[in-house]
Amino acid sequence: MVIRSLENEKVKHYKKLSQKKYRDLWDEFLIEGERFVKEAFKEGVLKEVIVEEDMDVSFSVPIVRVSHDILKKISQVETPQKIIGLCKKRKETTIGSRILILDNLQNPLNVGTIIRSAVAFDIDTIVMGEDTVDLYNPKVLRGTGGMLFHIPIVFFDIKLLLPMLKDLNIPLFATSVSNGYDVKELTKEEKSRFALLVGNEGNGVKNEFLEQSDKNLYIKMNEKVESLNVAVATSILLYEMRDKSD
Repeated sequence: MVIRSLENEKVKHYKKLSQKKYRDLWDEFLIEGERFVKEAFKEGVLKEVIVEEDMDVSFSVPIVRVSHDILKKISQVETPQKIIGLCKKRKETTIGSRILILDNLQNPLNVGTIIRSAVAFDIDTIVMGEDTVDLYNPKVLRGTGGMLFHIPIVFFDIKLLLPMLKDLNIPLFATSVSNGYDVKELTKEEKSRFALLVGNEGNGVKNEFLEQSDKNLYIKMNEKVESLNVAVATSILLYEMRDKSD
């Protein structure tokens, strides 16, 4: 059967997932494109596959066939692909020892890029602060390149998290454009176990968090540029702090 009506209950359900409140209510989200759907399937979070009626696919989950017009209505991109995945959110609860904390980041493309870099440079946990853009925002998902399926991501009130890190003897490093410590000067031991806190695109890390940091880090550069885009800066920091033990 091919769904062709906008009044179909499944179509209404998929459409509502463009809104965060419904993603949170149902613990579901949509991803678009064959590569992303395959990654979701490999990680065991794929619930259904929605495909244009003439597309052949093989997944051991329910397949929902829809017309091209319906696919366009469900899709959240200007040029929809022929395949969309309905996924369940993972509920990560444990925190590792090479941690990246995102505080009040608002640009979804920045967050997506940062997640890709975190996977590339051996971060074992990402913490999304309560006021950071929704992980399941379609622009964040596309920006990750599918890498959100390859790293534990937890959601936490940062004010409550920082004392826990102290109890676990995990050093807290925060980013700062002034009065900072050159990231290149960190020791091998400091690079092996840490929590790196990065802040809002315009305002940076909150002062109350900077005051709790063991070291505030900066990237040495010439005086022509005052600061870097947060995704670029975070990627450079993570590269410098990568695990070189192998």
